[in-house]
Order: sequence, then structure tokens, then C-alpha cells
Amino acid sequence: MTWTDEPWLGFDLETTGVNVDEDRLVTAALVRREHGVMDAGRDEVRTWLADPGIEIPARASEVHGISTAYAREHGRPIVEVLDEVASALVDHWSNGFPVVAFNGSYDVSLLDAELRRHGAGSLAERLGGEPAPLLDPLVLDRALNRYRRGKRTLAILAPAYGVPLDENAHTAEVDVAMTLDLLAAIARAYPQITTMSGAEVHAFEKRAHREWAIHFEEFLRSKGRVEHINTEWPL
Repeated sequence: MTWTDEPWLGFDLETTGVNVDEDRLVTAALVRREHGVMDAGRDEVRTWLADPGIEIPARASEVHGISTAYAREHGRPIVEVLDEVASALVDHWSNGFPVVAFNGSYDVSLLDAELRRHGAGSLAERLGGEPAPLLDPLVLDRALNRYRRGKRTLAILAPAYGVPLDENAHTAEVDVAMTLDLLAAIARAYPQITTMSGAEVHAFEKRAHREWAIHFEEFLRSKGRVEHINTEWPL
């Protein structure tokens, strides 16, 4: 059995913003697909709504539809949500199975920062090592289709691989299901990655991200923009 037919656990967060060190978790979704590529449409879904403990900016609410008032009234305590989400991820990783997330470095890093902020044990502390394997369709597409033009959002890449857009995109569980479908489509389009183990794909992504980050930083500097692009992945 390879990673293509192992259980996949899709992961997505909706948050108060895009800064992994400062912003907070609002909703989380985990979608388990028992037989990877072969099991589309038979998903087990778990979702959480948290009270993040801070105001949710209007621009974030416009994206995911959760207001500060709604989160305070209906959300669970953030520490409880963080522990349950992290525990589910760690249980899955501990079996050697892949977690799947689009732009997963963001979600994993923000979750890890939240765990540290609340003294709830980082992912590395819970796992005794790096959170892996993490399979990220964004990183894979950058590596396997280097000359694709334009942006590489989930809403753009999904149709490019024949995955239909869902009208409820930006709902965490919907985005996760689309991400799982996208990974399956990438595996079909680039069968060379299906011969690797999950750990080998993870290592391939680490190298690919580092190469992309170095080249993208060089490109930005050539345009007069001095920005640092983190070469580390996924955290």
C-alpha cells in the first residue's frame, strides 16, 4: 500500500488573518478519506468553531462568514479546540499516514503557533519530531508544473485539474474536500509521484519549496522589491 491508497486526513483552518505568528484559529475542519485516491465522495468530516479570544476583523469575516459575536456565542473555548484538532492530526501522523492541506505550511504553522501560545504542546512535542508526511497540492503543482502562469489558488488550480469548484468555497470542510480531490487529480496527472512513499513525497516537497523560495526571492529583488521568502517548510 502506498500513500495514494492510505487513509488521507485533509486539514484546513479559517482564521482571523494571514499572519501565522499573530492571527488566531476560528474554524477547523478535518476530512478523512479512507482509501486516498480511490475513495472520493466517501468522506468522514469533523468541524470545530472556536472563540478565538480576540476580535475577528471584518475582512476575515467577509471571507469565512464568522463574526466576532457569532464566535463568542457559539464557539467553544479555543484551548479545547486546539487540543482536539492537534490530537487528531498527531494520531494520524503517528500511524505514518499523510495529512493533506492546500498551502499547508500556513495552516500547520498557525496551528503550531496557537498551541505554543496557549501552552498546549507544539506539534513537534506531541509527535516527537516533524509533522510529516504533509502533502500539499500547491507545493506539488509548483514543482511539477513550474511554468504554469498566473496565480495558484485552490479556486484556480482545482478546475485546471478537472476538479469542479464548490459554491461554498471558503467553508473549511468544503475547501478540504476540494483539496483532497485536487491531490488525487495531481497524482493521476503526474504518476511519478505515486511511486514514492508519503515520506519521500514530503522530502521532495521540502526541496521543491526551498528551490521555489530562493528563485522567487531573486525574482522579487530583480523587480526592486526586497522581501524575504522563508525557505523552511512546512513550519
